[in-house]
Amino acid sequence: MDACLKSCRTLYLFIFSCISVPLLSSGQYTEVINSNRPGLSVSAYAVGKGIVQMEAGFLYEQREHTPLNQESTIMGGDLVLRYGFLKEMLEVIYEGTYVSQDITFNSFDLNESRTDFSRNRLGFKYLLYDPFKNPERTKPNLYSWRANNKFQLRDLVPAISVYAGATFVLGDNPFYPEDPIVAPRAMIATQSHLGPRLVLISNLIYDRIGTDFPEMQYLVSVSHAFKNPKWSVFVENQGIKSDRYADILLRTGIAHLFSKSFQADINVGASFKDSPRRIFGALGFSYRLDFHQDEVISIDDQKAGENGDFIKKNAFKDDSENTLPGISKKKMRKLERKAKRKKN
Repeated sequence: MDACLKSCRTLYLFIFSCISVPLLSSGQYTEVINSNRPGLSVSAYAVGKGIVQMEAGFLYEQREHTPLNQESTIMGGDLVLRYGFLKEMLEVIYEGTYVSQDITFNSFDLNESRTDFSRNRLGFKYLLYDPFKNPERTKPNLYSWRANNKFQLRDLVPAISVYAGATFVLGDNPFYPEDPIVAPRAMIATQSHLGPRLVLISNLIYDRIGTDFPEMQYLVSVSHAFKNPKWSVFVENQGIKSDRYADILLRTGIAHLFSKSFQADINVGASFKDSPRRIFGALGFSYRLDFHQDEVISIDDQKAGENGDFIKKNAFKDDSENTLPGISKKKMRKLERKAKRKKN
């Protein structure tokens, strides 16, 4: 119980620290759904304020542990719920994976079944820095297609977010028999746009903090959208290190956007070792309910250059030769003559 209370205090302190970070940027709400599927890597961006999003799937896996001479089959379901609230850059995330594993011990001709949550966690993600918030960076070059589409070193500067949460073990979970009920979890997520259709995401994760089996993970994924932007493909590498289990996994998959709020996907993957050797696949979808509303900002609080181009200093002076924006000098003279005739 003392260990549990200590873990809870650590978790609350970490969450408070993350949410108390000064505002460096604002998140990006998108017209099209922003899903973390079909991989396991987490995007740096939040879903957006007022967005309720579900990401679910069905999984199947075959494992063969050569040194122990055992085989197992795993079937189950994934569920991720994401909700953006308070600010554009903040979201709360629930992640759950419920599985059933049938294990055969070939040396003893025995079978065993295990059923419970292999993943059950809740946390908050906060976007600290968004390089696309700078209007000068996002301004297109009207004279060069190549300048707008070529790779530039500044594209390597990533968006950065932090995550604070906890992993929960409820009841007699056969997958984690010695873990406490609550164990803190922390993550740093980055996202870089290497081109118009290429995205690099990386995650560095520290899970089950303060337990007998703390776990370090990394995830690196590259996603590419086809010329038809409704289709995209990804490749992902995952590394896991703990005293209980260590592995390196590789997965790939494809996603299709059916509408701006619905996406379906499929992925397959495997491990690089035989203790155990893993081959797995998943089929899933993502769907969102869009209750997002743009915040109304008074003109006094708006920054110059973020809503159209800058206006010249003397543009509206009576003695200026400049006309009103969008009106030619010829048309301006016609309007002036028409106004004089009405006055006379």
